[in-house]
Amino acid sequence: MIFGAVRVGDAEGALLAHATHAAGRRLPKGHRLTREDVRDLAIEGLEDVVVARLEEGDVTEDEAAERIARALTSEGIEMAPPGTGRANLHATKPGLLLANRTLIDALNRIDPGITAATLAEFAPVAEHRMVATVKIIPLAVPGRAVDDAVRAVSSGEALRLAPFRGRGVGLVQTQLPVVKTATLDKTRRVLERRLSVSGSRLEREARCAHDEGEIADTLLDAGPGEDLTIVFGASAVIDADDVVPAAIRRAGGEVIHLGMPVDPGNLLLLGRIGKRTILGAPGCARSSVENGFDWILNRILADLEVGPEDIVGLGVGGLLMEIASRPQLREAVRRDAAADGRVHILVLAAGRSSRMGGPNKLLARFEGKPLIRRTVDTALASRASGVTVVTGYMRDAIAAALDGADVRLVHNPRHADGLSTSLSAGFAAVAGECSGILVLLADQPLLTVADLDRMIGAFDPTGPGSIVLATDGGRRGNPVILSTAFAPAIASLEGDVGARAIVQSNADVIREVEIGRAASLDVDTPALMREAGGVFE
Repeated sequence: MIFGAVRVGDAEGALLAHATHAAGRRLPKGHRLTREDVRDLAIEGLEDVVVARLEEGDVTEDEAAERIARALTSEGIEMAPPGTGRANLHATKPGLLLANRTLIDALNRIDPGITAATLAEFAPVAEHRMVATVKIIPLAVPGRAVDDAVRAVSSGEALRLAPFRGRGVGLVQTQLPVVKTATLDKTRRVLERRLSVSGSRLEREARCAHDEGEIADTLLDAGPGEDLTIVFGASAVIDADDVVPAAIRRAGGEVIHLGMPVDPGNLLLLGRIGKRTILGAPGCARSSVENGFDWILNRILADLEVGPEDIVGLGVGGLLMEIASRPQLREAVRRDAAADGRVHILVLAAGRSSRMGGPNKLLARFEGKPLIRRTVDTALASRASGVTVVTGYMRDAIAAALDGADVRLVHNPRHADGLSTSLSAGFAAVAGECSGILVLLADQPLLTVADLDRMIGAFDPTGPGSIVLATDGGRRGNPVILSTAFAPAIASLEGDVGARAIVQSNADVIREVEIGRAASLDVDTPALMREAGGVFE
């Protein structure tokens, strides 16, 4: 191919390098110029035009893209019609993409003008999802290069779709007094959503004590349609002789592998009882956020063999948790440029004060002022860029106590479902206006403006300082500041939980600020209320 400017009169039959207009018509890039086009270009006053002139054996961009993409098709992967030098490939059914790196790399080394890009290997795809694209960069490439590319990917299966196969799944959840029923219910819902992609169904759910014998009996109580059993232990599996692996062996099964170099997801267990696969799920799998459990579950649902060698080879690329030290986060929160460095205070005031035994603690008076008003006034006097209060229980009374205060009220109609709903509602309301959110419990009367300002001063939107924790004698308490980079993780929380899991998973970006007793005292009971100096009128 010869590329460059030529006299308009000599351009007939050449490929137009850049889109242009002639006689009211748009001539697109790559258009083969006709005698009429040349005439109209001359009428427009053009003397030269940039074109590509084909040499013997050259293949145009669309033809090249089509030939190579067609060679990449296989069962479950089809090609869309080419255009502008690009041909996309799509999945015809749900499954996992298997890409042969060696063959794709060989294709990309043939000619700089020939490129192919795919999703990551083992990426889960839905029907019609684009899995790969072939892009020809110049307007034409040598035909021999196209032939070489086709041969390269035809020497084996460069792309393959491993389709999901629906199957019966059993869920076993063990119980300890510290595990709430709401947590178990949420785990089932999250698992059912994961299984729905493959058309799999939950055959049974069983809940039993976190005891080796009871777990073994429950594992053996599987029906004939259950060929995968997933165990969520109330306590994490940290040793091959721990309760869950011991129960698998007691049930006549074997533990194939424990542990995985994927974070979150380290504490995964793979076992077998007869022909049935047993998956011991890590605690992070109770969340819908992607973790190592998804990687192994998806391979099993796509009928791919998974063994110890497969698992231990997942370390490179196995750091999945969204960490604020990333130069550019995968799920960045959209915010105004002026929001950088700003910290907004989110006051959580939606709870029922159930441990108080009757009255709403936030309406107790401290030096004649309702506790919720005292907390908000402290927040407003700080360096924060603004204050938002999440209401729920007794919203009208809380709003009345805040009458005249320069705050935004966000009502959480789901407050009875737990703390996570108030966090999610508050983050959704303010994350776009700031780079950090100071989560302030409304029942901490000892907090001062100086405490809040010191915490705000320690905050950094990325890297160390993107999480700031208050401490009392070195023991972590509240408040906490979270970078808005964690907003997607907050949105995925369910039930009566706060941000503890997010904090624990991002230890490298935490800064602590010692503020003493103010960090640990919240007035949940009448005795604590009296200790702090509050009274009910």
